[in-house]
Amino acid sequence: MKDTYPNLTAHHAPVTLGDRVALRTVKFMRLFADAFFSKRYGHRAVVLETVAAVPGMVGGLLQHLKALRHIRDDQGWIKELLDEADNERMHLMTFIHVAQPSRLERGIIMLGQAIFYNAYFWLYLFTPRIAHRIVGYLEEEAVVSYTQYLEQIDAGKVENMPAPQIAIDYWNLGKGARLRDVVIAVRADEAGHRDRNHQMADELKAA
Repeated sequence: MKDTYPNLTAHHAPVTLGDRVALRTVKFMRLFADAFFSKRYGHRAVVLETVAAVPGMVGGLLQHLKALRHIRDDQGWIKELLDEADNERMHLMTFIHVAQPSRLERGIIMLGQAIFYNAYFWLYLFTPRIAHRIVGYLEEEAVVSYTQYLEQIDAGKVENMPAPQIAIDYWNLGKGARLRDVVIAVRADEAGHRDRNHQMADELKAA
């Protein structure tokens, strides 16, 4: 499977103070992921996708409540954000089959999700533009991580195992699909979320 996503190296250069804070926050979070998981990209993906599924759900909820309060159309944001959350959830369901996380990692997932959910909820409530910018930068890092994962597979350092059936069904992959095909599909999803969240942050800035 070839990656047809137009730009896998896009980076939003920070312009405002909020942008710089968002970027530094994500880089700080990356340090912990690198220290704990190193090159165990399958396990990294499980934890990453657990956190990544939170912003869309939180954003969708708060956009829904905002639309109700102001009695106005949401311009499609609610469905789009909830679809993003569901897409990230499917990434998680896929990599659970690949990595089979340990009890320790499951504990980290629970703790990380609890902390991130509450922090992101309040951030989005008061500064949705910065919240979307953080997600944009998180997705930039996700694209980098999945590119490194793909390089490990291509180098023979990670087994190119058969794709889980859940991934074959979700992305309409061929019957002979392998892990490499899954990583390419997931990376394309993350690149799309990256671009859209940066765009949402820009739209909120202009509003």
